[in-house]
Amino acid sequence: MSGEPAPPLARSTLDRAAHRRTDREWLAQAWRRARVLVLDSTHGGRALVRTDASPPALVLRDPADLGPTGEAVPLFLGVEPDGVPVFAVDAPLPELPATRAVSLREVGHLLSDRDAGVFTTALALVNWHLGHGWSPRTGHRTELDEGGWSRVDAQGHRAWPRTDPAMIVLVHDGVDGPDGRCLLGNNATWPRTPGVRRYSCLAGYVEPGESAEAAVLREVREEVGVAVEKIGYAGSQAWPFPGSLMLGFLAEADPAAPVRVDPAEIAYARWFTRREIGAALAGRAVDVGGGDRLILPPPSSIALFLVHRWLDGHC
Repeated sequence: MSGEPAPPLARSTLDRAAHRRTDREWLAQAWRRARVLVLDSTHGGRALVRTDASPPALVLRDPADLGPTGEAVPLFLGVEPDGVPVFAVDAPLPELPATRAVSLREVGHLLSDRDAGVFTTALALVNWHLGHGWSPRTGHRTELDEGGWSRVDAQGHRAWPRTDPAMIVLVHDGVDGPDGRCLLGNNATWPRTPGVRRYSCLAGYVEPGESAEAAVLREVREEVGVAVEKIGYAGSQAWPFPGSLMLGFLAEADPAAPVRVDPAEIAYARWFTRREIGAALAGRAVDVGGGDRLILPPPSSIALFLVHRWLDGHC
């Protein structure tokens, strides 16, 4: 992907400095001179951005200005290019002038490479800790260790953060120009919004013992009954809601093949031309039936990144 745009949440400038995670003395000293992201997991993992900045900029605090943060333990995220360590704490957001609370979904695509990496890493790490307070091996309580990059129980059994690999694919017909088509679906679990219907790429988790490419073949067949070929990798990004790694692909299929949705997974699926997708992205109404107009995936998602790759002819 050298020289090509990256998915919005794949960007970062942090050196994760993993060799520092077990050095408690260094971490203690680093905390005193750190920049700190306060992230509130009780409100969906929100953080503060400055309202007087364009594009939005994360508010990073000085540890001395944080005040009481309850039982929050600093999570070491890495070191900036200027040598300053960066930490995150899961705590209530402070009330600061010229700021507002936002989610990563809202602003991830608007943030700088530095801020996107900080926010994404912090949210992924916080979400992992929230789900691993007890050892899956012993059932005993675990405590945070290694600067936030592991948890250990009283017997010394240690667990490290994991992400769930998932594939996401933009299925298309291989045809260039405005009449080329892509196959998108409306997930059966998405809430119904009157007047609009969201269509997105097909996606699913990679199962144990399965390659990502095999997951593409299986998921597309299961969800819409279509066989794909010419599977090509396009990039990846974290999706910390709560802890996925999205592996993005493009693949070809025959638009003449019947589309048979699995109603437990997909409510609607259909082919769209480049002309229709371009119109929807430009804010023009594209009718998808039932009085609904087409809306596409949110801009922080890798799904929209894949749609743009196909739309621009990078297949």
